[in-house]
Amino acid sequence: MNCAVILLLTSSCFCWTSALYSTSRPATKKPKYLIDPPACTEVVGRRGSTVTLPCMLRIKPNQYKVKWTKLEPGHIGPENIIMISNAHAFKPYGRLGPRASLRKAHAMDASLILRSLQLEDGGKYRCELINGIEDDNVVITLRIEGVVFPYQSEDGRYRFTFHAAKEACSQQDGTLATYQQLHRAWMEGLDWCNAGWIRDGTVQYPIINPRPVCGAEMSPGIRTYGPKDKDRDRFDAFCFTSQTSGSVFYVSGSFSFEQAGRACRRQVAELALVGQLYAAWHFQKYDQCDGGWLKDGSVRFPINNPRKRCGGIPEAGVRSLGFPNKTTHIYGAYCYR
Repeated sequence: MNCAVILLLTSSCFCWTSALYSTSRPATKKPKYLIDPPACTEVVGRRGSTVTLPCMLRIKPNQYKVKWTKLEPGHIGPENIIMISNAHAFKPYGRLGPRASLRKAHAMDASLILRSLQLEDGGKYRCELINGIEDDNVVITLRIEGVVFPYQSEDGRYRFTFHAAKEACSQQDGTLATYQQLHRAWMEGLDWCNAGWIRDGTVQYPIINPRPVCGAEMSPGIRTYGPKDKDRDRFDAFCFTSQTSGSVFYVSGSFSFEQAGRACRRQVAELALVGQLYAAWHFQKYDQCDGGWLKDGSVRFPINNPRKRCGGIPEAGVRSLGFPNKTTHIYGAYCYR
């Protein structure tokens, strides 16, 4: 039985307002007009929350504009501008613009407020002050707090092209994980011996405990196959999800897959997606020692308090029983409402 194992480690130096903050950034050229480094260089928020990306003026020119841009690695084409503002008004742009505004807590505040965070919002953001031919900029990282989960096709191991992997994650309330998200998951204990696509088109897998079939001669780390052909090569997927607005609950019974769906509908709910179960396990510490059907036809159960009769694995995680025959009348149902 394959099980994604994630150990939750306690981090220090965090403070909560609308988000978590930490500070660390390499030295760059000192801006003339903007305070650099900003109050915090990494802002952490969960899906659905509101965060503030800090940007403060040191000196206020007579005439200037502030431009906020999301930096997209490898992006070809126009900048992903979020907004451009002067002293009197601002103009929103693109996907992020309608959810963005300037905080303007005081005359020197050009900080960006971003509401209703989505999984794709994580990344680097640039605050740029434009003053004629002079300009300054600072860069802030937004990290969406969440959980990475490996995902396989119902048809078995290594069946997804890159595009199919991306779609599979989306169907399970997730998105393909970035390398940074996968690396953080590995640091928190993710140990998985099957290679999977990540967002940059490379194929990786994280190993905590090297073993014969997982590069036993190598040290723990992220194994990489490098970039692969997105249309021809086939692997599993590493998906990323964050907190949800609803809740997952278990309905006891001995259901077939079809019966499990009806059991959830009787509770004014629907069968949970894999990402929703992982979010409940990660954020709500959901613990249920009973296999249950999910919407993709798989059977899983979440364990936060490992014990001998709940999979026999000493680490917390979401246990997978694969994709049983859908007519099997053994399992309960995990519902989402």
